[in-house]
Parts: sequence; C-alpha cells; structure tokens
Amino acid sequence: MSGAAILVVETLSTRLVAPYVGLTIESTTAVIGVALAGIAAGASLGGRWSDVLPPRRVAAGALAVGGLGVLVVRPLIRLLGPGLGPGPYAAVVLVAVSTLVSVTALAMVTPAVTRACLSSVDGSGAVIGRLSAAGTLGSLAGVFLTGFVLVSLLPTTVILLVTAGACLTLSAVTASVRTRTAVAGVAVATAVAGALLVVVPGRCDVDTVYYCARVETEPGDPNTRILVLDDLRHSAVDLSDPTRLQFAYTQRFADAIDAAFPGRGALQTVHLGGGGFTMPRWLAATRPGSTSTVLEVDAGVVELARRELDIDSIPGTSVQIGDARTSLASVPTASADVVVGDAFGERSVPWHLATAEFMGDVNRVLRIDGVFVLNVIDDQPWHLLAAEMATVASRFPHVALLVRPDQLAPGGGGNAVIVASDRPLDATAMAAHAAAHGEPNSVLGDDAARNFAAGAQVLTDDWAPVDQLRG
Repeated sequence: MSGAAILVVETLSTRLVAPYVGLTIESTTAVIGVALAGIAAGASLGGRWSDVLPPRRVAAGALAVGGLGVLVVRPLIRLLGPGLGPGPYAAVVLVAVSTLVSVTALAMVTPAVTRACLSSVDGSGAVIGRLSAAGTLGSLAGVFLTGFVLVSLLPTTVILLVTAGACLTLSAVTASVRTRTAVAGVAVATAVAGALLVVVPGRCDVDTVYYCARVETEPGDPNTRILVLDDLRHSAVDLSDPTRLQFAYTQRFADAIDAAFPGRGALQTVHLGGGGFTMPRWLAATRPGSTSTVLEVDAGVVELARRELDIDSIPGTSVQIGDARTSLASVPTASADVVVGDAFGERSVPWHLATAEFMGDVNRVLRIDGVFVLNVIDDQPWHLLAAEMATVASRFPHVALLVRPDQLAPGGGGNAVIVASDRPLDATAMAAHAAAHGEPNSVLGDDAARNFAAGAQVLTDDWAPVDQLRG
C-alpha cells in the first residue's frame, strides 16, 4: 500500500501542478526527481530509525505521516502555485514542498517492515527480496490503476482522499492501539484534511484525464466563452456569432483557408485537437455543407465543450477520441481539403505531432490541392518555430509563415501560423486578408519562410525536444 500510495501521488502531481507551472518535460522531470529523492531519503531514514525504535512503531508512524501528507498535497499546491508562476525551477519547488514529506514518509515503511521481519541473518536475503518485490508490485498497481482507471472515473480530490484514508487506516491497524481510538483518529484526520481539499479554492471546472479545464465568460461580453486548459486560454467562442474569430491565430487560419479556396464552398477538414471547436463552428457558418472531423485526445474536454459550448449543434462535425497521431493514421489518403493543427501539451505542440514523420502523414491525408495550417507558440529567439518551419518544409514543397512583425521584434513572441501545401500558396491573397483585419506585413511567403528557418534542424521521431527549443 505504501508503494502504491507513492505512485498515486507521483502520477497525480504532474496534473496537479500543471495549472501553475505548465505541463512540460521539465515539470514531469521535477515530479520524478522529487519522488526519487523522497524514496531515497525515506529508505535511509526508515532503516536507521528501525534500528533504534520498534519497527512496528516506525511503520505505523510513517503511514500516518504519509497519509496526512497525501491529504495536504492539493491544498498546498493550490495555495502556493499562484505565487510561484510557470517555469522549471518553480515546478521543482512546488512539487517538493507539496509531495516530498508524504513520499519520504511512505518510503520509510518498507525498511521498517523488513527490519520487523528479520529475526536473524539466516534467510534474510529471501525476506528482503520478498518485501522489495511486494513494494514494487504495489508501486506498479498504483501507477497503472491511477493512469488507466482512477483518473477517468474519479476526481483527483477523491483519489487523494481514498489513498490517504487507506494509509491512515493501515497506520491505525499497524500500531498496537485500541481500535476505537484508532478509528476515531482516522476519521478526524480524514475529515479535517478533506475539508481543506474542498475549501481551498481551485482553478478547475473539470479535472479531465489531461487538464484542469474550465470555461469562463469574457468580462463585458456575455456571449463569448473562453476555454482555459491548465493556465492557458486555448479557445474563444462567440455563441451568437460563429464567424467572429477573436484570437489572432484563428483569424490567420481563416485567412489561409480563404486564400487557398476563394471560389469554393464546402470543404472536408480534419482538426488535430478540438479545444473549443472554434474552427469547425466557423467553417459551418462560412462554408455551409463543410465537414469537420475532430481528433481530440481528451474526452473530458469534449464533454465540457458539449455542456458549455454546445458543440453538438455544429453541423457536419464528428469527434474521434484518441491521440491525433494514431487517429490520423486511420484517416483515408487524399480525403481532406484542410488539416488544422491546433493540438497542444501546455504551450508546445506535442513532440510526436511536430516531427517530419507526422508531417508526412498529414501530407498523405491531404488532397493534392489541400492546405495544412499549424499553430505554434514560441518566443524570441524562435528556435521552436524555426525548427517546426524547417520540419514542415521538409515534407511540403510550398510553405508560408503568418506572424506579425512586432512579434518577431526583440522581446516579441506568441502564436504564429505555418501554412503548407503541395501546390503554390497565394501569399498575396493571404496578405490582403491579414491587412484587412489589422495585421499588415504579417505574411512571409515561401522564400522568406524558408530563410526564417535556415539552419534549423528538422524535428524527427528520434529528436524532437520541443519544450527545450521553445523560447
């Protein structure tokens, strides 16, 4: 149980800290590193204290401290997270402050139980091996049960409450105390910390499998809804006017599509990532008869969008729940006029959706005159955008880059849109559309886009450090 509890905390920590420090390779590394540090410290302390104190008392105390520590993980993150802000060092601090005590305490249990089971040196190897294996099996159960079952069935708060309650109950059973006192103590501790879990304010309407998600109403504009995933505003939807595109990158998507298909009506489109379903809604309104196949990994985001954004009313829209890369592999060849790339893990394109191999599959799905538009978030010095531009250009003969000049100036950053096709792109038409809505000189044609990416390394399945490349 102690091994399982450690992995429950470790697995959930990545999700818990994401709204405050982001979901990056650095935040994942911080969770793993802090957990390993706690396990090492707990193993050392548990063995040392079991030599000077009754091992049963050490195990019972460790389970009690560990259980109480699990109960305060989320309140601590909610209290400290807003003040720390995003970044790798903030991730280490936030994870350490919130989880290190519970993980260290729970890691003390195995050496204490081992010491209690050893009566002599003879046969000690079998005892140590058996208990080490038991702890590892518990850890495996904790990580698989959490990742595959619990997160999809229960809110994070409930998972932590159940885990802590199990640890506290085992502590009471392990200690040689009267049952009534033990049960009362467990009940009081669980009730107090459970109240903390509820009272301390959070940022989520829904804890999905991947995100802390909520929908906000834009101040002063009751018809506009903003989808917030973790700490990032992902989508803006005007429920009264689906043709109104409020985020600049969605307007650039529209500019590229309108420039590529000026004389055509309905389009067949595939969307990598659903979010607030802004573009399917826009296509249905501006090009009646269009179809939108949305590949969205997070069923929780889709359910939130159904409830708050009425996406079931968008004509011609279907949703496939699953990873965009594996889902796209099943989309027929040459079946789409447009592929829209708008999938994000925190602020970076998920690495496996950023590689040349994936771009080749995008090209396969597009018709010969089809267009791929890709949203990329980056900041100066634009290493990620340049690498992504080079990667797309390695699979498409014609490319363009839509980004305002002030974004490329010193200190600039934000969303940029890459456009790619097997046929020549009309940069003049895209520039005219951009100028009409207040973004003049924001289109880099084929030569300028390739010059922007000059010297950048193409991202591949073997090398795609998107989090490190981002400015």
